[in-house]
Amino acid sequence: MGEIILIRHGQANSAARDEESYDRLSALGHRQAAWLGEHLRGAGERYDRVLMGALRRHRETAQGLGDLGLAPETDARLNEMDYFNLGKALRDHRGVPMPEREEDFAGYLSHLLASWHNAEIMGQETFSDFELRVTDILHEAAEPGRRVLCVTSGGVIGMIVRTLMNLDTEGLARIMLPILNSSVHRLLVTDHGTILAGFNAIPHLERPDRAHARTHY
Repeated sequence: MGEIILIRHGQANSAARDEESYDRLSALGHRQAAWLGEHLRGAGERYDRVLMGALRRHRETAQGLGDLGLAPETDARLNEMDYFNLGKALRDHRGVPMPEREEDFAGYLSHLLASWHNAEIMGQETFSDFELRVTDILHEAAEPGRRVLCVTSGGVIGMIVRTLMNLDTEGLARIMLPILNSSVHRLLVTDHGTILAGFNAIPHLERPDRAHARTHY
């Protein structure tokens, strides 16, 4: 069997209201990446290929992981969905503003994804284009007998799980919401296809003194 290990980037600039401002790790995000790298090396993890998205937060997370035995390859198919432009489109065309409170985000994300899927709004790409590029990199990484690590974002991880589990957009929203910064998700590549084997693991943050580092945004 092969394995694909998906890692969400560390905490970015969660106070940002646009992509450019968001796309950098916070001080905590750098620590999350370093702790995860220490854990992976301590567990004796070895990879045949290491990929990362083309965004700054992906690069900084991959650098923070430290020596993984291979230099990461940049692949823009692992980039996040165009969340901020989608949010502007939802506001301008549907009158729905970005939520100010964390507790309002669940309903908002569900509305945004459904509107995007139904082609009522669009950012830099359509929902189907996003789905296509994510499934494309998933199929490429699913190499029998090889282990591929990918540093990416929560929306990409959610779309991969949606593909494997045949979820609708409501299911996609629900699977995206709990994804933690620097979390680990594992897929097994078998003769019968790729299956989800682990979701949202944070072994590097399970110590009580790191409870503050278990962040979503």
